Amino acid sequence: MHRKLRYFYSSEHLLIYLTHTILNNLLNIAFEKTLVEDNDMPWEVVDEKIKRKIMSYTDELMLVKVAFIKGGIGTIHQHPHLQISYIASGVFEITINDETKTLKEGDVYFVPSNLLHGAVCLEDGVLIDVFNPMREDFVK
Repeated sequence: MHRKLRYFYSSEHLLIYLTHTILNNLLNIAFEKTLVEDNDMPWEVVDEKIKRKIMSYTDELMLVKVAFIKGGIGTIHQHPHLQISYIASGVFEITINDETKTLKEGDVYFVPSNLLHGAVCLEDGVLIDVFNPMREDFVK
C-alpha cells in the first residue's frame, strides 16, 4: 500500500493544515447522524421573515429546514448545487428561470445546477431543502 506523503514548508503551514483537518472532521462527526431530533438543532436567523436550521449533512448531501413568515422572500439566486425542495407547509410562489408557479403543502420543486430561482412566501410555511453537494457556505 502506497501512502501519499504531504510536505509542509513550515510548522505554521503544518499547524494550519492540522487545524483545518481536525475542524473538518469535527463538523462531519457532528452532522453525520442517522437520527436527528428537530429540537436538538438550532435555528439560524436569515432575516426578519426567514430562519433555517441545518438538520444533517455530509460532503455529498445536505438537508435544511427553512421557515418563512408570510411575505418572506428567498431572493433570486443561483448556485452549482442540485436542489430539491419539499413544501412541508404554507403556500409559496416559486420561480425557476422564467417560470413561476404557486405551490402548496405537499408539492415539490427541483432546481438543476446554476439555474436562477427564488421563492416568495404567500402564507407562513416551511420548506425542506436538499442539496447535492452540501452547501459549504451554510456552515461557515
